[in-house]
Amino acid sequence: MKKMKKILTILTALTLAAGCLAGCGNTAADTQKESEAAEQTEAEEKEAETAEAESPAEEEAPAETETVDVSDLTLAAPAGAPALAVAALAVENPDQFTFVNAETITAEFSNGSADFIIAPLNAGAKLYKAGKSTYKLGAVISWGNLFFASQKENFSLEDINGGDITLFGENTINSSVALYALSENGIEPANVAYLAAASETQSLLLSDPEAIVMTAEPALTAARMKNDAITAYAVNDLYKKASGSDGYAQAALFIKAETIESQPEKVDAFLQLVQEAAGKCESDIDAVAQAAADLEILPNAKVAAAAIPGCAIRFMSAADARAEIEKTAEIDLSQFGGGVPSDDFYYGAE
Repeated sequence: MKKMKKILTILTALTLAAGCLAGCGNTAADTQKESEAAEQTEAEEKEAETAEAESPAEEEAPAETETVDVSDLTLAAPAGAPALAVAALAVENPDQFTFVNAETITAEFSNGSADFIIAPLNAGAKLYKAGKSTYKLGAVISWGNLFFASQKENFSLEDINGGDITLFGENTINSSVALYALSENGIEPANVAYLAAASETQSLLLSDPEAIVMTAEPALTAARMKNDAITAYAVNDLYKKASGSDGYAQAALFIKAETIESQPEKVDAFLQLVQEAAGKCESDIDAVAQAAADLEILPNAKVAAAAIPGCAIRFMSAADARAEIEKTAEIDLSQFGGGVPSDDFYYGAE
């Protein structure tokens, strides 16, 4: 009996030991499996992080910008080359734009009805300096559309040296710049006559085969369409040789001081629209030409398309154009009221 109890005791102990060993064996295996699973999970997480870092970030949708309503702002401009700067804009909003005879544009400064005026830069500067205008300079929009032209056979600029020439606009910045460009390039005419406008020198150019004149776009293009024997040289080419600049500050966009004070956001928005419209004089000439014809700024789209490249339409803010403006003014300070414009004349200048 005692022997049997002893055997049972030994068997029980062996069973417990086997169970313990089995339990220990399962725990080690499970631990190994858990370790391998953890390592795999860690590797997957690292791969996900790497993929996320390498993949481009999702682009955020641009914030919607509030459109500024400028439909109540108005602009007056002379019909002709300078108005090309706003033609693409004006054709879409004709009620905001008034195009007048070039000879009467300075009257717009005194009546003060328009928020913006396009006019010869020196005219606006002179009136402001004299206290006869509150319009500040917003931008320069044209940089010289003048040409020396003639029907003469084999006409060259050397024909002007010691010869006769007819300019338009006596005592204007245009004639001053033209004579400066000639002189700085060693060309001195013996006699200089004057007519009132480019249309008059155009008529002389067509009627007198020996005449040498200064004319301007688009009158030059219109004349060439009637007589292909006309040869022309850009004043800007001579001006660049003399000054290093791609044109002189000719026509500008002015802003009424009251509008600046009362509606500054609208002023900036409108300037941006004009800049975009002026840019189309290079990027979309046909559209601007058609707009100019539709608005009766120029005679027809054909003339306009051919003339636009020679009109030197380019938008430059007042602050950015200051150095060029002063360079132009120094040619003939009398055309700017006796001195370069003051600081407060420039909109946006610090």
